[in-house]
Amino acid sequence: MTTSSGGTSDGQWFPASWPDRIRALANGDLTPVTPRRAATVLLLRDSPDGASGGPAVHLLRRRASMAFAGGAYAYPGGGVDPRDEKPVRWAGPSLAQWSAALGVDPVSAQAVVCAAVRETFEESGVLLAGPDGDSVVADTTGESWEADREALVSRELSFADFLARRELVLRSDLLGPWARWITPEFEERRYDTWFFVAMMPAGQRTLDVSGEADHTVWLRPAEAVEGYRRGEMVMMPPTIATLRALLPYDSVKAALAGAAGRDLTPVLARAVLEEGRIVLSWPGHEEFTKHIPQGPQQGSGQEPGQEPGQEPGQEPGQEPGQEPGQGSDQGPEQGPISSQGAAE
Repeated sequence: MTTSSGGTSDGQWFPASWPDRIRALANGDLTPVTPRRAATVLLLRDSPDGASGGPAVHLLRRRASMAFAGGAYAYPGGGVDPRDEKPVRWAGPSLAQWSAALGVDPVSAQAVVCAAVRETFEESGVLLAGPDGDSVVADTTGESWEADREALVSRELSFADFLARRELVLRSDLLGPWARWITPEFEERRYDTWFFVAMMPAGQRTLDVSGEADHTVWLRPAEAVEGYRRGEMVMMPPTIATLRALLPYDSVKAALAGAAGRDLTPVLARAVLEEGRIVLSWPGHEEFTKHIPQGPQQGSGQEPGQEPGQEPGQEPGQEPGQEPGQGSDQGPEQGPISSQGAAE
């Protein structure tokens, strides 16, 4: 992959279908899909040994077979379930305050926050809820928790009923609004996504349970940004942009405090045709601008989801001859942030 200037390679996700779809949209031959509301959470934790370098963030690598952003690193998250609007026991800022912060009506604000908490539990096993407004569930492992998680994933159980059954309060105060991005109009699958930051609850641990991911890792934002810069980690613009926004913060507490002043104006990509050439840009994020020449793009010869320089069957970041799964979150040689348990 190359940047728009043809310089150093990076890990910017760019589907091969986009140029044709951009031209079809410009010619009036493509009707944009209505974006679906979605939420995603940047789970953060401070280094257990007190080392400097800022908090670590939990990342999932989407399976290469996924129709949307296959092979790209992302955070736990997903679409809003209409049942996320059902009333739940609530702690933290009022729905009126969340409505003002997220720029939607109070019912939609609750749905987005509920989706953020629900999807985080579904995809990582981490639950931002507790018996009351001052506590958080300490352990979400065990057969009964897993049965409920699977029922939520299959939509057999609504999040409101799940919380009511366990007599839990949703801790909206543990979330900080971070950003809002809308999938470009020319993309086949569109989402209007709110990004949140949250502190990893004490006593809980992330579980490798997402059927959409084939790899999970805890990395400091600077490490993830460097992996992207080298082309070793593929990311969509919202992912790398939200990671870069974390760089100034030296702790989870500081990042959560910084969320109060974040601008949640939606970021929506623009594509224009200039003398047959496509100019693709994200307002306010000029580093993602791409200039795409007229005519079909030459293939790279890579398999779907395969990253630059990656051998067939080799995982991103895996050294030649290294066993699959020996990534940065495995064992004592993973770097400054160590994994708590084999499932993380």
